[in-house]
Amino acid sequence: MRRIAHDPRPDRLERARRMGFAFADIAGEPYWDEAAHYRFTAAEIEEIETATTAIEAMTRQAVDYAVRQGLSGPLGIPDGAWAILRKSWEAQEPSLYGRLDLRYDGAGPPKLLEYNADTPTALFEAGVIQWEWLESGDGPAQGMDQFNSIHEALIQAWSNLGLPGRVHFACARDSEEDRGTVDYLRDTAIQAGIESPFLHMDEIGWDGRRFLDLQGAEIAAIFKLYPWDWLLAESFGANIPRAATRWIEPAWRLIPASKAFLSLLWHLFPEHPNLLPAHLEPGKTGGPEIAKPLWGREGANITAPGIVTDGPYAGQPMLYQAYAELPVFDGRYPVVGSWIIAGEARGIGMREDATPITRDTSRFVPHLFAGE
Repeated sequence: MRRIAHDPRPDRLERARRMGFAFADIAGEPYWDEAAHYRFTAAEIEEIETATTAIEAMTRQAVDYAVRQGLSGPLGIPDGAWAILRKSWEAQEPSLYGRLDLRYDGAGPPKLLEYNADTPTALFEAGVIQWEWLESGDGPAQGMDQFNSIHEALIQAWSNLGLPGRVHFACARDSEEDRGTVDYLRDTAIQAGIESPFLHMDEIGWDGRRFLDLQGAEIAAIFKLYPWDWLLAESFGANIPRAATRWIEPAWRLIPASKAFLSLLWHLFPEHPNLLPAHLEPGKTGGPEIAKPLWGREGANITAPGIVTDGPYAGQPMLYQAYAELPVFDGRYPVVGSWIIAGEARGIGMREDATPITRDTSRFVPHLFAGE
């Protein structure tokens, strides 16, 4: 595993605009950064894929255990939500996608930092933008390959989810990144032959027994890029058990989305090479720890050796995980985002930061490997 610096393509932003990538630059700084890429060996890619498959299998076992044992309290599940989650799991509602954030340096096994199981972003960047960079054949991409079948897997997955022919897509109004991710997923659904209208979350109506769109049509199925913990905390959430609407991601995904789930994984699979020690009480990991709020996002309100970040999640219960500082390449700290589509490992995306904490401002850079 290496970080290789090079010049970005001079038409980087124009190419991004043509693909509908409106946030390639954020506040005048590159978010999509072509000034470097991470290069892996085929064996390293296989190791990441194998670890992703193993973690996904453990996740399914741990969710089943959590449901059977009624672990709502230890997992920090919002009040009143457990019955919805349990029903969703018992119905085996299928998942479309998720992203594992992994610490990996090529010298030791990949380690799970957290599972973005509910509303993972950076999907468009991983599935389309870095692939276009590879396919352009320019510079360092010549003769190389990429671990990336995300786009094709998404199109196939829509056909296998048992959904009606019309699926609504929704997100909040205030995030260009969220809207870009939703529009990308809409495009994959359309390619799968599904009618895919968009509406904002605050435009979803209720007639006393059904959710409706602005035209008064029933919302039989909906993809929402909106966290379940937010959704269930609003008055809107009280109507969910009363409607037949299929939700994507399904409600049971709130279980692995809780940072407390990492402690359950460690409890069930202690010493697994792809896990880090994690507990709900401090001082049990046997060394330096990182403290994460159970429902925190984007590196907010983190405490680790020499690190304290601010954010809106102060006061939440915390998870205490063994601190495995990210590796450093040319002064940058990378995280491997390993994508799971319909339960299978399908590709990776790389985020890097100038600090050991990955945030919403961290850059997305492409990756390559030499195919066999």
